[in-house]
Amino acid sequence: MNVRPPRSVGIEAVAAHADRLDVRSPSEFADDHLPGAISTPVLDDDERARVGTLHAEAGAFEAKKVGAALVSRHIATIVETIAADKPRGWSPLVYCWRGGKRSASLVHVLNEIGFPAVQLDGGYRTWRRHVVARLAELPSAFRYRVVCGLTGSGKSRLLGALAAEGAQVLDLEALAKHRGSLLGDLPDDPQPSQKAFDSAILVALDGFDTREPVWIESESRKIGALQVPDALLASMRAAPCVEVALALDDRVALLKEEYVHFVADPDALDRRLAHLAAMHGKETLARWSTLAHGGDIDALVAELLGSHYDPTYSRAMTRNYAGLADANRVTPSGIAPTSWRALARSLLTDR
Repeated sequence: MNVRPPRSVGIEAVAAHADRLDVRSPSEFADDHLPGAISTPVLDDDERARVGTLHAEAGAFEAKKVGAALVSRHIATIVETIAADKPRGWSPLVYCWRGGKRSASLVHVLNEIGFPAVQLDGGYRTWRRHVVARLAELPSAFRYRVVCGLTGSGKSRLLGALAAEGAQVLDLEALAKHRGSLLGDLPDDPQPSQKAFDSAILVALDGFDTREPVWIESESRKIGALQVPDALLASMRAAPCVEVALALDDRVALLKEEYVHFVADPDALDRRLAHLAAMHGKETLARWSTLAHGGDIDALVAELLGSHYDPTYSRAMTRNYAGLADANRVTPSGIAPTSWRALARSLLTDR
């Protein structure tokens, strides 16, 4: 009996398939996946490792026998759950790592049932190559407005207010799950992989109108462990800037709100600040630790800003953002949400 190969489509057809099934293992899916895809593994991580080991030790035939049984069980579950209530015209896009046997197996079964499922030609690797290529060219299609300001000046809050007012906002720190500084890790919310970060940026840019400006924060090359794509960074650094100026007391209050986890755990703060020992010396770190453990957070934050963050930020921004010299300097009336919304409305009115 001749078995027809599953119908495959290229990356340009992805948008035509709202349902996308990722049959790779859960760890592969967690690393990155097509936007909107759901994880429907035909081999879990342990099973994939087992089949791979068997292939190396006993050969392809023995590995295929075991793999086929495992894949068949998972496909049966997918048919009984995901596909159970789908109409005849359901046409999911199915993909694995490189458009191989894992996705072909599920597409074949779905096609035999009567579903017009399709396989992504080249699998996830095709998506990844698409992301890399698009991020090398797409960022230059937009006009950017860069929000600058010293640490604690509320740049992220202004971006949030601008988005709430209908502006196009690319919040890289939100996508990176990091506030962009030594203390920027978000508790209990690890950063995504570089691949997932890249994909999220592309999805966001693809949703924007090139006729309207994109508001973005003045990031450095890296946000935590993740790197901002080169083409995007170059476009940001060439863009006009808006500088947020906030009084020191307000900056301290804002930072205490955003870093409340360090206020509650001085030992964790000590561990993070230990990375600054070479720059500021052990005596300074000991003084900062005393302030933290003694609850004098206002004094600690003010000193960290004055001796470390402000000089570091000022040097970096002056060097990397030419538009800062001619920036429109703005000051919110306070740090309450209503103040940020009012400032956002005024900026959108003035553009």
